[in-house]
Formats: sequence, structure tokens, C-alpha cells
Amino acid sequence: MALTLRWSSPGVEHSDCQVLQGINLQRDKLPPELEAGLRDQPHGTRVTHRWEHAEPLPRYREDDVLDIPDSAFNRHLRRRIIEPRAGRFYPRGFIAGVRGLLRENRTPFRVGSVGEDTLTVDLNHPMAGRDIELQARALDIRHSRRSGTATHDLVELAAHNGPGMQARWRGQPTDFWSDAPFRREDPAPDTRFYEKPRFVQHLDRAALAGIRRLYGALVPPESTVLDLMSSWVSHLDEVAAPTRVAGLGLNAEELDANPVLTERLIHDLNAEPRLPWDDVSFDAVVCTVSVEYLVHPVEVFSEARRVLRPGGRFVVTFSDRWFPPKAIALWEELHPFERMGLVVEYFLAAGGFGGITTWSLQGLPRPPDDKYADRLTLSDPVFAVWGHREN
Repeated sequence: MALTLRWSSPGVEHSDCQVLQGINLQRDKLPPELEAGLRDQPHGTRVTHRWEHAEPLPRYREDDVLDIPDSAFNRHLRRRIIEPRAGRFYPRGFIAGVRGLLRENRTPFRVGSVGEDTLTVDLNHPMAGRDIELQARALDIRHSRRSGTATHDLVELAAHNGPGMQARWRGQPTDFWSDAPFRREDPAPDTRFYEKPRFVQHLDRAALAGIRRLYGALVPPESTVLDLMSSWVSHLDEVAAPTRVAGLGLNAEELDANPVLTERLIHDLNAEPRLPWDDVSFDAVVCTVSVEYLVHPVEVFSEARRVLRPGGRFVVTFSDRWFPPKAIALWEELHPFERMGLVVEYFLAAGGFGGITTWSLQGLPRPPDDKYADRLTLSDPVFAVWGHREN
């Protein structure tokens, strides 16, 4: 079963899909508005219902928003000093002692605001109090003789460990900018790191298929497309008849092996963020599993907007795999859903983008012939953020 949460925050739309295996409607708990529409229906059936104030999820409680002394945040809980930053999430162990919380508690809480001597912290579920639309889709149906009391709350599973964390706290910008976020383990020129071709797929086949479907849905037919930070594959297979695909990357041999590119350019965006194309040159810009390497992201996003035609989309996709020496330090510090929030802030800081949307896909089974299938049962998660040029 695929459960998709759709919701919104100020200026941003969100869609989070969780694929759940082995669901039993006799045993597991699903809201009756959805369960009734799925029973005795064929696979592929979709049922959607909308609730105000996240009725199937925990209610938002104002008494779970606390002002605590700044000293209650344990900056030394880990190997290095960690400062609390407005809008960011941290394990509750960082404020052990507040409301009896234990140091071992890893459930996330949010720092709402940072004062001189106090912190405002929010212990609510990140989805608490939001209006939500939930879609359930039966992917495969098998008859089972098992029954019994409910063992899983499916809505809780759909909203578990991430959804809501990509949105701002009460509409205020999240502080992703403190603490030298764009430093890297390997500050040497990227041209040196990517000098030798690798010809590797960074994600498993199911995750890449999800990215291809997404690009096919978001990039119009017969488009001109810029593939930023490109390689030997552009994942544009489901884009209908693109008329031009320009690839900007760092390894000539990999770009030459990419069959969909109609033009190729070696260009280091971390050395020179400006794109060597005229204004309004492309119908779409895509960036696949590479945004975590940008040290001048706002400048690059501004450039993506400049080369887009009005209404053209910039689509950024990523996962939880990267080259650690070249990723910015902040990336590894963030929860995967916070990374979507970071990319949203890139769009907002660049300016001129509308229709900003976040999208996530998790829980697909890993292909059995994947090289990590003996260690990982699930496909790599896919996260995406996109927006269109407004004018």
C-alpha cells in the first residue's frame, strides 16, 4: 500500500509518499474513510480523504511549546560543540531534564527561536495541527486468513520520521546559515576530485525509476532542458521528445558517454556559479543527486532562474547517498526531511520562483539483484524540491 500525505505550509506545497509492505486491513488501523473505499477493490484503487487540523494525527498543543533556559541545551552532548539554531531539529536528549526527558531520547524536537538567555522549543509532532489530505493506494492485494487486533496505525507510519520537518516554524526562516555550513572535508578544486570517470549509479534502480517518472511528469514534451552537474546518465527517459539537452558537468568522458545530451560543457559551479548561457534559454533545469555539493547554492539557483523561460521549472532531486569529502558540512548534520527545507530556503533566497513544492518517496522494495540487497531491504529514498520561474 502507498500512503501519500499532501499538505501545505506558507508558500510551499508538500507531498510525502510512504510505501508500506504487508498491510492487513483486518489487523492494521486505517481511518474508516479510507478503509471502506479499499475493501474488496482491485489493486490500483485509490481513495483520498481530507481532514482539518490533522485529525488522525496528534493535535497541536500550545503547552508543548516551552521557553527554557539557554543553559538547558547541552552543547557538549556530541564530540563537538553544537549551538541551537532557530527552526532546526535536534534529538530530545539535547534538553535532557526538561519535562523529565532522558539523555538517550532521540525523538526530534524543534528549536523555535533563540533569545539571549532563553530558547523556545516545540515538542509537538512536526505534522501536528496541519490540514492534511491522505491518499491510500492498493499496490498489490492478497487474501489472508490472519486476523486480530490492530498492530499498526497506518497514518502514524505515513507521518513517521520526517514529514513536517521540511516546513518553516511558524513561517519564520530556518537558520541554516550559521556555523560555516558550506565548509567541506575536501576543499580542493572539484575538477581534481572528478578528474577520473566513475560510471557508477549512485542510487538503486527503483529509486532512479522514481526520479525518471518525476521528471517525466514535471518536464513538458519537446522541452529544452539543462542538466546541471550532469554525468553519463541524465534520467530524462520519460520526458517526451526533448528538443535540446545541455549537460554541464566536470568529467568529459562521462559527458561524452551520455546519449541524450545534445551539447556538453565542462564547468565547475563551485569555482564560477554563473551559467554560460543567455537569459531565458531553457524550458526546464534539472539537478540530480548533486545539490549537496554546492558551496554557492543561492547564486546557482539564481542562475537557474535566469536561464529559465517564464513558467519553466527547476527540479532538484537527491537521496541519502553522496561523496562525503565533497558534500557541504551542513548536509550530513540535517535530517533528510530538513534537507528538503534547506533546498526550499535556497529557492526562496534566490527569489523569483513560485509554485515551490517538496516531494518524497520512501519504502519501495529494493531490487533483489541490487548489490546492497543482502544488507538493505528498502530502496534508496527519493526527495525532490522544485519551483517555476515567475516572470
